[in-house]
Amino acid sequence: MAVPPVERFESSTGVRIYRVSCQAFPTLVVHTYLLIGAGPITLVDTGSGYGDSTPQLMAGLDSIRTEFGEAVSARDIGRVIITHGHMDHFGGLAQMAGPITAEVGIHDLDKWVLESYEERVVVATKGMAFYLEQAGVPAERRVGLLELYSYGKRHVKSVGVDFTLFDGQVFDGLEIIHTPGHCPGQVCIMIGDVLLSADHVLPRTTPHQNPESITAWTGLGHYLEALVKIGKVPGVRLALGGHETPMTDFYPRIEAIRVDHERKLDRIFGILKEPAGQTIQDLTTRMYPMLDGWNVLLALTEVGAHVEYLYQRGSLHVANIDQVEREVNPPLRYAAR
Repeated sequence: MAVPPVERFESSTGVRIYRVSCQAFPTLVVHTYLLIGAGPITLVDTGSGYGDSTPQLMAGLDSIRTEFGEAVSARDIGRVIITHGHMDHFGGLAQMAGPITAEVGIHDLDKWVLESYEERVVVATKGMAFYLEQAGVPAERRVGLLELYSYGKRHVKSVGVDFTLFDGQVFDGLEIIHTPGHCPGQVCIMIGDVLLSADHVLPRTTPHQNPESITAWTGLGHYLEALVKIGKVPGVRLALGGHETPMTDFYPRIEAIRVDHERKLDRIFGILKEPAGQTIQDLTTRMYPMLDGWNVLLALTEVGAHVEYLYQRGSLHVANIDQVEREVNPPLRYAAR
């Protein structure tokens, strides 16, 4: 997958924003952003640290000096802001500890992910195992999915956090907006008329959602509330996400994402009007029959987040409640009320 070249943007407040891309995983490019003119030179996100991600990031930072004439190097970075605690956005941080001696900040709901990452992997994997069993995934398939879930996380190391971010915080012309859902501590950063939307709003992909039953402050309910919240932020001329292309149609894109989720909810509710209750595994197989590998796990959790949303709001009931009462963690079979 080709990595886009470094691209320069400028906010209405004169902050120079350089997008530096790297390959987080073989099929995923992630964007980091270097901010010049907003207090200390600031790097927003650090890539995954997987494969060539960090060398590509360091080469991109060097090209800001050689190709754009900025008198900066990696050693001049005084602050690192992590938009959220997903490894494609912070996994490279430990590898950059040598070249970069900067203060690191993240929202307090994701602080523990960075500082106790090894613990986080164990706890999250246990939570995912419980979820997959409850979703009705067969035991032999759960083993493979859990191996996929934990494999890519093994190279990441815990790092220290020097300061935490909070909603409404403003410093050096940067406004922090907490937008949980995709990740508990997900933040967007407003810089004049430019919004760094991270993974909260993307131009083509509807950001993935996990059920809140796996991790607090995720879930479709939190996400949709945060989508309304970010849509009320005025004056966004340009939005720059953690993946894909720049957005000049930020507000229409928000509406398109909302409609996409409504469509999924309607489809799931329609399927669950059938008499027999269905598990999340049943629904996922029906809605996404051709997926394999990591995409199966994404689909199982995405469907689960939508089922959870409907169940929380009283639109569904558990059809096998007697079995649930008898057994420790049986598959839940949902049906429309």
